[in-house]
Amino acid sequence: MRTFGVEEELMVVDGRTRLPMAAGEGAVHHAEGNRATGHEERPAPDATARTGPSPAAPAPATGTHTLTVELQQEQVEVVGPPCTTLAEQLAAIRRGRVLADDAARAVGGRAVALATSVAAGRPHLVPERRYRRIQQHVGLLAAEQLTCGHHVHVHVEDREEGVAVLDRIRVWLPVLLALSANSPFWYGVDSGFASYRYQVWSRWPTVGPCEVFGSARAYDEQAEVLLRTGVPLDDGMLYYDARLSAAFPTVEVRVGDVCMDPVHAAVLAALVRALVETAARRWRAGEPPAAIGAAQLRAWTWRASRFGVDGLLISPATGTPRPSGHVAAELLELLRPVLDEYGEDDLVQSVVTTILDEGSGARRQRQAFARRHDAADVVDDALDVGTPPAAPEPPP
Repeated sequence: MRTFGVEEELMVVDGRTRLPMAAGEGAVHHAEGNRATGHEERPAPDATARTGPSPAAPAPATGTHTLTVELQQEQVEVVGPPCTTLAEQLAAIRRGRVLADDAARAVGGRAVALATSVAAGRPHLVPERRYRRIQQHVGLLAAEQLTCGHHVHVHVEDREEGVAVLDRIRVWLPVLLALSANSPFWYGVDSGFASYRYQVWSRWPTVGPCEVFGSARAYDEQAEVLLRTGVPLDDGMLYYDARLSAAFPTVEVRVGDVCMDPVHAAVLAALVRALVETAARRWRAGEPPAAIGAAQLRAWTWRASRFGVDGLLISPATGTPRPSGHVAAELLELLRPVLDEYGEDDLVQSVVTTILDEGSGARRQRQAFARRHDAADVVDDALDVGTPPAAPEPPP
């Protein structure tokens, strides 16, 4: 079983007003101080505390987590450890959210799994040298960029296998975006999109689907051509929807929104892992990737961003719009041999069905907002669903 890990970008909000709060650096420094002094983060609460009965047997998160800054002060990123099972991954995601929320609470905030800000506001750049260079380079793009994604790393044997995987998973990335969609609002306005994060993110010049590469050499040549233009300042700014990691022997799938529900986040990661394994097996069997151009995939992804699971998605089998449940069923059928082999098929099927029936985070955000037209209600609901409860106060 391939190991897989999740990086979650989380919004930092004021603990009282629920408005975006420029406290990401302070939260990270607090977490680093705790780690340096050996202070233990509070354990993740029982799996049933927020989301009902656990869909997977409780399991400890393996390895350690890292809390890091992101581009803006109003966000933090949790880098989770490599995991082997879906149960481990769910525990790791929950524990990572505990770490982030504890650190945010220490500076007067909360960490919440929202992919864009529900309330109006203006983000504040983290004053790191690289981020300053990026802001000078892209101007308003950086000034407005406050989005939170769900990044999944899956182990690959080498770069050739990694590129073969990228070439074969690309047609399914719009479906993953639709299942994760959790960003209908943009600074106080309903965007009309299920994932407006993806639209904002797509303004950056290297974001989006790629053509079929065919080899690691072709992948590197494409990167070099782009870097020579001076548009991306470094290879870290090659923001493809899925790419080879520059730091780890992994494929990194970056297309999704951060999910409100940690169960959804873990299942999305399991889908990515199964997709990578399926693609690698097909490559070894000599099956070529689908001959779908990047322009077509961009249109497919736009539709997924616009409607999520509440509209039609493009079927990779036909290239035409079909009901979201039909296209999701195509994906699950493709992945069934691997999911069954990993013992994850029943749980993944169940959670995907729940997302299709009840909606992703985007629908839930709109429902919460509709009650009183108050952005704070959306934040409170997201905290209730996605962030473990605080540890009880010690007796006086």
